[in-house]
This record gives sequence, structure tokens and C-alpha cells, in this order.
Amino acid sequence: MSLDSSFLLDLPHVEAKLTYFTPMAEKPVIYAYEPPPGIPPSNRKFETHLMPIYNIRAVSQDISLDREGFRQVVAHSSVRNFYDEDEILRVYYPEAEQLLKEVTGVQKVVIFDHTLRNAQRSLSGESGISEPIKRVHNDVTAKSGYTRARKELTLRGIDNIDELLQQRFAFINIWRAFAPVYESPLAVCDAQSIAPTDLVASDLVYRDYVGESYLITYNPTHQWFYFPQMQPSEALLFKCFDSAEDGRARFPAHTAFDDPTSPPDAPARESLELRTLVFYPK
Repeated sequence: MSLDSSFLLDLPHVEAKLTYFTPMAEKPVIYAYEPPPGIPPSNRKFETHLMPIYNIRAVSQDISLDREGFRQVVAHSSVRNFYDEDEILRVYYPEAEQLLKEVTGVQKVVIFDHTLRNAQRSLSGESGISEPIKRVHNDVTAKSGYTRARKELTLRGIDNIDELLQQRFAFINIWRAFAPVYESPLAVCDAQSIAPTDLVASDLVYRDYVGESYLITYNPTHQWFYFPQMQPSEALLFKCFDSAEDGRARFPAHTAFDDPTSPPDAPARESLELRTLVFYPK
């Protein structure tokens, strides 16, 4: 059951256009490289819908990873320069592992990927930096949760993979801005407000394998939230997959959006999204 309407009525909110997937007969696909001649890079189509996005700061203590699928925490970092790849690996990865263990009680953490986002630097052609994704999605599907977990564990030479995948495991992202966010904030959708039929598996084709993520179709019942003006001392944890099928949040959605209250001269959002695979105690 999603958060009740009386709860939402007490929260301030903005109205913003969110980009949803337009339903189609064939399976959506996008290529991560130049596809063979005659094949379009993508067959996906999108549409925008005006949605309320609630400021959840005042009640953040009532939100949980297992119920809504996300959680905001105060978590200072010792990283001095998030554009320094070595410092991210050497300092931030161990910080993130410790944070996840403290917040979730997980037993094992595998950090396998991160993305730096800064639209200004990305547009200027700086390599290794992406723009915020303004499209409602979830990084992992019911199918790819298992295949991606096996792939990442195999790459690291871990032996007891079959045993690990019989435990409860999850993909959890850690989103952190390293300058206050005034432009393109991140919104997260309460997993309880998303119907299974809203989730559409989409192929992401690489040269050596095919990944799968969820695109999300519009549903007026979706409940969206954000933490305005996120500070460098804060982090947003959100789930992308959970192997548990007992009613806990499995597939919350997320997207960057154009905040109508952002100043027109606001600096580009600077953020890092860390992707992790976590294993809970037996």
C-alpha cells in the first residue's frame, strides 16, 4: 500500500514534467554502439506527463529502503575531488561500503560501477562525464538482477556464486551531489505506487552482451518524491532490485527532472551515482 493521500497533503511539492515510456507492441531496445546498417539505434518512444513531486525532507525519517525503496542519509565524505578517479576508488568506495553495511545491515558489498554527471562538462566534450538522465526508469529487471549479479561476481573471481545467489541480495545505488543541487534534481518513485504492468523490460545491447533495464509507463497513481537542494553531506540510497519477493520494495523508479523553482542561472548539477550489489545475512 502506498503512502496515503492525507500524508501527501501535508507535504509541499512542485509540478514538473516527467518523461515516461510510451507503450509499444515490440520490445524496446537501445544500442550502446553504432548498430548494423538498417537497424535504428533505438525503437523507444517517450511522452511527458505533469506530475506532483513531493518534498520529503520533513518526513524523511519515515521512509525506508524496504517499504518505499529509497532513503536519504547524512553521510559526510572525505573525498576532496570527485573528478579524481583514483580518489573515488581509493576513498569513496570504502566509505560507501561501510555506509551500506551500517544503514542496511548487509553482510557483503560489491561496488561495480559509478557515473559522474555534469551536463556542462558533458556537453563540452569532457570524457567520462554524463548528463543527468531525464527519463523514468529502473536500472535492473527481475531477469537481469540475477544475470548481472552473476556477471559481476564472476568478473571478481568469487567462488561461491551459486551459494550467494540463494541468499537475499539487492542492487542499491548511492546518489551523492558534491555541490548543492539547484538544477536537475533526482526524483524517486515509491515502489508501492508502481503496478507490475507499469514496468517494461528494455534491452540495452552492447557489443559483447545484452543487458536489460526497466522503462516505466505512465500511471497517475505514481507517487514521486525528492530532497530539494541536496547537500554534499547527504546521500540518497535507492534500490533497483531485490531478490526477496515478500512484499518489500523491489523496483522503485527514478529520474532527473527540470525543477520549475530552479533559478535560471543555476549551476549544472554535479553528482556521482554508485552502483552496488549487496548480500544480506542468511
